[in-house]
Amino acid sequence: MTTADQTAVLDFLGQAATHGGARVQRIDTHAASVFLAGERALKVKRAVIFPFLDYSTLAKREAACRAELDVNRPFAPQIYKRVVPITRASDGSLAIGGQGAPVEWAVEMHRFDETQTLDHLADAGKLDDALADALGRAAAQAHERAPAAAPGPWIKSLARIIDQNDAELRSSPSLFGRDDVRALTAASHAALTTLHALLSERGRLGLIRRCHGDLHLGNIVLIGGEPVLFDAIEFDPLIATGDVLYDLAFLLMDLIERGLTGAATIVLNRYLTETRRDEDLDALALLPLFMSVRAAIRAKVTAARQGDDVTRLARDYFTLALRLIAPPPPRLVAVGGLSGTGKSVLARALAPFVPPLPGAVVLRSDVERKLLFGAAETERLPPNAYEPDMTASVYARLAGKARRALAAGHSVIVDAVYAAPAEREAIAATARSLRVPFTGLFLTAGLETRLARVGRRTGDASDADVAVARRQDAYDLGTLDWIGIDASGTPGDTRARARAALGS
Repeated sequence: MTTADQTAVLDFLGQAATHGGARVQRIDTHAASVFLAGERALKVKRAVIFPFLDYSTLAKREAACRAELDVNRPFAPQIYKRVVPITRASDGSLAIGGQGAPVEWAVEMHRFDETQTLDHLADAGKLDDALADALGRAAAQAHERAPAAAPGPWIKSLARIIDQNDAELRSSPSLFGRDDVRALTAASHAALTTLHALLSERGRLGLIRRCHGDLHLGNIVLIGGEPVLFDAIEFDPLIATGDVLYDLAFLLMDLIERGLTGAATIVLNRYLTETRRDEDLDALALLPLFMSVRAAIRAKVTAARQGDDVTRLARDYFTLALRLIAPPPPRLVAVGGLSGTGKSVLARALAPFVPPLPGAVVLRSDVERKLLFGAAETERLPPNAYEPDMTASVYARLAGKARRALAAGHSVIVDAVYAAPAEREAIAATARSLRVPFTGLFLTAGLETRLARVGRRTGDASDADVAVARRQDAYDLGTLDWIGIDASGTPGDTRARARAALGS
């Protein structure tokens, strides 16, 4: 419902003369009007009331502008500048930040290149692995800064969100079959009941926070080569609050829906590596519910629009919600082989093809060793970090983390040399203890090939050099009962052989 006539102000802001003659582009949404001119963007709240927000009075719109600035500055200080009044002088003329009485308020922002939002980059095929990795880092950094929130109200709100989704999806029977909606709602409530204790524990750990709240690709922009989050939810703290993985789930779901499962896998794995929270491995049990709820919300919101493309997209979101809430069982894959056989390249390449969505968690011995020593991922460790007792600790930590993720229902790929039969048996035993399928892949390549690959490494977590690769050539591997994979060719060749071995 519209509560005030803002025509004069919006017309004023839409005139080139208001902005020194610069061409003006106006963008209207259900709750705001944005004016882009030159290097500046001005965002005015529309005088509307919806069930989830109230901008009905000037005072409320001013408060909303100030809240938007406060909420978004931590995410994007290079974008959000200030709140400015639109004033009316005694002669009736309007001005931006003039001396007259305020008749409207706007958030002033530094304008960015709209073609560099990640939804546009994804549509153009420009969301590559490096950008996906940076995106995972950006999400982890944003959540690190996010303040903790009271967990109780948000946990209770999840049941209401599921019921709201149910009611609104049922209102479009031509798009969403009633039996399917009923099944989605029942499965979602069942998952919520099962996961309630885990959600409460996440709250106790301070991992339910005031997050971004609307973390999809359209609200992330590339500035200076780095992804920057913007347009976080300011109008309702409860909607913006959630488990950090619920916030991340929106981004993962958005990538999956666009067919960018590989990017989603990279985002998830980078996020887990950056946060360094083992508790997030347990919380992988929450991802199917979180991503499904996010997809269902997008389905109902999209259905409210019109057009054939919109109808297709709404159905796609709904189909995805059904798929996500019923994930297949997990499996454990171990990728072994001497240094230079391409274990890490293969593990990353296989991850998107090992369900459930968005793909397997990759645990790498080189990264785990750095974490054990509190070192940066590419920081070279001293020789004592590779003593047998330290290596045993690394392998034990890999198995422990794999156990937690598998117990949470998520698949794992473990990447390590696994030269000793006892090491291979230990990781296989982890799978047996949880009664999940296990596949061991052991990569092989000639010494010269391995030496050449190791010699070309830069900016990698592995400390193995040519000397290490030569020493490994003398290893007694014992009886290999894992599937041997010829890794002497291209990474694509190795991946094809490994996928065939996995039956994927």
